[in-house]
Amino acid sequence: MDVKNSAALRVLVVDDEPLIRWSVSETLAEAGYHVVETGDANAARKAVDEDQPFDVVLLDYRLPDSDDLSLLASIRRASPSAQVILMTAFGRPEVVRGALDLGAYQVINKPFEMQAIADLVAQAHAAGTSHETHEDLLQPNPYDSHR
Repeated sequence: MDVKNSAALRVLVVDDEPLIRWSVSETLAEAGYHVVETGDANAARKAVDEDQPFDVVLLDYRLPDSDDLSLLASIRRASPSAQVILMTAFGRPEVVRGALDLGAYQVINKPFEMQAIADLVAQAHAAGTSHETHEDLLQPNPYDSHR
């Protein structure tokens, strides 16, 4: 989906790895999204609390100041309409289930295909507007590069 001709969706990218954060942000900006970047949980909380609402949040599971699902829960409470995509190199089943139970749209494993990120963000936004539940999403993730 190319959003350049429509109102730019707001996306928050939260990752402590500068190269991943930059790569994801550049990919989304090139697709026409308005992107805000943060590198830690405190900055992410501040962005969610202070900025205009985000349509989609790409959230790293492990951050220097948060290595559990508490940040996901905080974001969902502060911005319930935002679709959250959890990015992780630690895709253990209990993490995936916990994230989905907290309302994450999708859990994607690092490394992932960068080209697919803009499409995934568009799908997450569309799902948010159609009220799709996470149970509808419990299927193989086409965005994992491990295939």
